[in-house]
Amino acid sequence: MLFKEIVGQEEVKKNLLNTVHENRVSHAQLFLGPEGCGSLPLAVAYAQYLNCENRQPNDSCGECPSCRKYNKLIHPDLHLSYPFFAKHKEDTAATFADTWRKAFLSNPYMGMGYWRDQLEAENKQANINIAEAHHIIKKLSLKAFEAKYKVLIMWLPEYLDTQGNALLKLIEEPPANTLFLLVAENSDKILNTIISRTQLVKINRLDNESVSRYLADAYRVNEQQAAEIAFISNGNLQQAIDLLTEDNKGYFDVMVRWLRYCVVDAGVDVIKICEDELSKLGRENQKSFLLYAINMMRQAVLFKADMSQLIHLPEAELGFVRKFGGHYQLRQVEETVRLLEEAYYHIERNANPKLLFLDLSLQLVLIYKYQTFPASRDSIYSDNYGM
Repeated sequence: MLFKEIVGQEEVKKNLLNTVHENRVSHAQLFLGPEGCGSLPLAVAYAQYLNCENRQPNDSCGECPSCRKYNKLIHPDLHLSYPFFAKHKEDTAATFADTWRKAFLSNPYMGMGYWRDQLEAENKQANINIAEAHHIIKKLSLKAFEAKYKVLIMWLPEYLDTQGNALLKLIEEPPANTLFLLVAENSDKILNTIISRTQLVKINRLDNESVSRYLADAYRVNEQQAAEIAFISNGNLQQAIDLLTEDNKGYFDVMVRWLRYCVVDAGVDVIKICEDELSKLGRENQKSFLLYAINMMRQAVLFKADMSQLIHLPEAELGFVRKFGGHYQLRQVEETVRLLEEAYYHIERNANPKLLFLDLSLQLVLIYKYQTFPASRDSIYSDNYGM
């Protein structure tokens, strides 16, 4: 994995390169960033650069024996650890190594959901078990085979429970030229004793422009669709890739018509769009539609709060946000965001889509047409009304 192959994150790349150039490589680092931001490929590219036999100023050479092995994740001094669904208590990450390599090489931005799909996970819980912790200790106690650095990349250390305590001594005092690169999404779920022993590398969400450009270049998506998917995914490249596989016919026009019917209380039209369009999108597309609407309303909140400089949207969407934000009160828009998030929650839990969208629409009618704000309540589309 080369740095130039990674979408965006130019500032992080620069900082990582500087640690090598200035001989400031910490033996234990925590790459912390949300799903789909590129933290995992950044860790792999960093490890490859450290062991490249012909380093360039800004990237690995990509051609030396070390780079060729890193490109296939088969370098003998690169060790990989990750959550898995153990069938036997003695299973370790090595049991699933071939599957993990294929998954990463086909999708370096993968999330836990993608990884689960590659395995016959059934209802098993993913974790990094004690057998894996002992296996790591054993592997890293050996001398390096051919590279300067032995590198352990642990993806999602959140799945280390108390087993992580077995690694504390090794992380704090590793053998010479041994590096721990932990790639995490949620620091709250990592053992504090591990966090305190690592140097933080903070990785932010990708910006919409970087995601849009990647989709257009890698998947030949037209500019409008790429921009819309980038907006919905909110910097999560894994989610953006997932959205490409959906039957996405564009959410902007549907959302505008739907909201127009709601704000003027066009009763028959409200019912018709709920029954004939929104309820027939399919569950994943319904979730994506709601995410899109949530993000649009959040942009309207920014507009109302005089923070237009933070809004980066295509021309049509930008025009909508300005017009919508100019017509309605901040409280109305904020309440809309809350209702949309509640609807998304229930869609994920298999609520009846006809009931859900009709109930959501009627609540929006109250908010915009009659400026009535319903008290918080159990919705009619709660889990009890699931399909």
